[in-house]
Amino acid sequence: MTSKEKTDIQETDSSPIQAFMDQVNKVVLGKKDEVALITTILLAEGHILIEDVPGTGKTVLSKALAIGLGLPFRRIQMTPDLLPSDLTGGTVLNRETGTFSFREGPLFASVVLADEINRASPKTLSAMLEGMEEGSITVDGETHVLPKPYLVMATQNPVEHEGVFPLPYAQIDRFSARIELGYLPREVETKMMEDQQLGHPIEEMKPLLSKAEVDQQIAGARALYESEVIRGYIVDLVRATRTLEGVSVGASSRGALALSRAARARAWIQGRDLVLPDDVQALAVAVLGHRILDRAGSAVDGPDRVRDLLQTIRVPVP
Repeated sequence: MTSKEKTDIQETDSSPIQAFMDQVNKVVLGKKDEVALITTILLAEGHILIEDVPGTGKTVLSKALAIGLGLPFRRIQMTPDLLPSDLTGGTVLNRETGTFSFREGPLFASVVLADEINRASPKTLSAMLEGMEEGSITVDGETHVLPKPYLVMATQNPVEHEGVFPLPYAQIDRFSARIELGYLPREVETKMMEDQQLGHPIEEMKPLLSKAEVDQQIAGARALYESEVIRGYIVDLVRATRTLEGVSVGASSRGALALSRAARARAWIQGRDLVLPDDVQALAVAVLGHRILDRAGSAVDGPDRVRDLLQTIRVPVP
């Protein structure tokens, strides 16, 4: 791409999303990159897995996202005794009319926080994963469509290992990206204490977008131009994860699709009308890292493996 072509790149109308992220960053301090990534995954119509210790702001972050986007929010505390119907809802009898009707469960929100997802039984998780993959759930033989947009933010505590059900690879693969929030720097943590002395900044948040506007942003990101060269770069990265030494399972084709969609969403947010290699490189670790398993079945070094690949796979010239 010549310098003239670079200057001729048309800007997209992503300013509402930028304003939204600015508002969230005033509430969730020190997490600018994480806010941008989760927003990207939302526009890419994916879901995100957050692995971190308690108290790092996962619940506040998810609530702030929902408020700023003007979308319904539900938080589900996952426990071993949770039943599928506790998530999906079920058919109930109306005693006044003598008829049965479907009552929606907490999965019928646009932003769903599934806290400590690995504490729920596999049977219960299957109901959530059906919704994540299909955009609908089946109850008593009837299919019910979930709202759009739809974002599941699931959390795992990497420290505690008692009373948990390790997520199988097939379930982890359904998350478009995985991130860690981490602790705040000293100066940011000090400012957080000052900001919350008399109340929480989230109480002053206002919706900056309507559902229709969020749908427009998603449609814009989905339609963004992605060249054959960029698609080839994504496929090369994904295929390379499958031949790494000591790896038993590499990234799936679902991972390639997730990286493509996320790259388009990132380009849209940044005000461009085409995807660049930078978009792929910025997202590859979060999107592909959790999909790489070593021979012991662990994904611990998956992110490092992707970082190494980014240094060895030839970067295309758009």
